[in-house]
Amino acid sequence: MQLAAHEAQDLHELAMSCVNSITNMACFINQVQDSELKAILQRHFPLHIQDYNIKAEYLGKAEGANSKLMVPDLQPALQSFIQAPVPPVSVTPRTTVPQFNDREIATAYLLTLKRAGREYAWAAMEMSNPEIRSFLEDAFRMSSHHAYDVWQWMVKKGFYPLEAAPQTTLNTLGRFYEIVQEPVAIQ
Repeated sequence: MQLAAHEAQDLHELAMSCVNSITNMACFINQVQDSELKAILQRHFPLHIQDYNIKAEYLGKAEGANSKLMVPDLQPALQSFIQAPVPPVSVTPRTTVPQFNDREIATAYLLTLKRAGREYAWAAMEMSNPEIRSFLEDAFRMSSHHAYDVWQWMVKKGFYPLEAAPQTTLNTLGRFYEIVQEPVAIQ
């Protein structure tokens, strides 16, 4: 498979990002204390390796990749998507860190997933090869779904604030936009 120059460079950058993610996850799995967070990391880890391997195949094989990225389904765990089950727990950056705590692990992983998702979406829009474009769209969905898992865990622990929008805000915004009537089909 012949790659365009920008496709090769984008895949290179995304593969380097995977190296970072996989290395950090391997460290995090050994340091995490919370069993639920550890299970999330362990469930996600093989998919990040698969993602990396597919990129390596695209970059290293003339025929392209041999496999399709597995995209997990969303796993809603919160009872309410607008109210946190516990009050938020404040945070202060530590300046001496002999080992990450679970909150730091989850934060680092969540931010990595968010950044990777943006990069996948951006790169997908630039791909001329439909096979690689579809792969990057799947990689975006994988990152999005993984981020959702970690975000829910953080909300449940009070590490990520979540609250309903004030009704006054919803009322104001609701009045701001008017529904467009379906146009009559033009023949």
